[in-house]
Amino acid sequence: MLLEGKTIIVTGGNSGIGEAISLAAAKEGANIVIDYVAHPDETKELIDKITDAGGKAIGVQADVSKADDLHTMVKKAVETYGRLDVLVNNAGIETRTSLLETTEEQYEKVMAVNMKSAFFASQFAAKQFIDQGDGGLILNISSVHEDWPMPGNTPYCVSKGGMRMLARTAGVELGPKGIRMVNIAPGAIDTPINKSTVEDPEKLKELNASIPLGRMAEASEIADVVVFLASGKAAYMTATTVVVDGGIMQGSVGL
Repeated sequence: MLLEGKTIIVTGGNSGIGEAISLAAAKEGANIVIDYVAHPDETKELIDKITDAGGKAIGVQADVSKADDLHTMVKKAVETYGRLDVLVNNAGIETRTSLLETTEEQYEKVMAVNMKSAFFASQFAAKQFIDQGDGGLILNISSVHEDWPMPGNTPYCVSKGGMRMLARTAGVELGPKGIRMVNIAPGAIDTPINKSTVEDPEKLKELNASIPLGRMAEASEIADVVVFLASGKAAYMTATTVVVDGGIMQGSVGL
């Protein structure tokens, strides 16, 4: 198994891409720490699914927008499994609002959940990696919108742009300590965050037509990339972004 004995935290790990990561990593032998802020019943169902299949998983209720909760999350992982090997900063929200529409409350919530959480979870994980003395890996589930504008979703794009520079700057800072940081930038994924598009046949048809591979991705296809990066088979990769978007960023209507 690719992740045998590794302990992996997945923030927002009980739904969407986070759930897929939790399942895929557990299948490869990892000890999973599922962070969640709501739906404890869904978290229990996921843990049961993992353990019934012979894997190991616990849930930690932690509000990722609060640094103290993130610190508790990391401590719980270490108390349970003895160490931490990989942090996956997956939790994320969006408002689908423009610059002119966004309220201060909306802006602060998006930045707290998407950007602040990644920053401080990475800080606590990195300190744990340093204490352990043998390095570690931080994976940020970013978005193509860390680099590709999405008018009408400005706070989300700003938060993902910040995540882009977090990986590049912190990746450089942490490299000499044996700690790597890599972003994964999904394109359009069939998850709850894209429910309104998936349930509208015309919108879905238009979206699929804009993707060179002709379809949205499944969450499991992002999880497979996480497993690969966490496996150690990309040990020379840091301070960069892996784009997994079906080619949407390179699509063109032609001239």
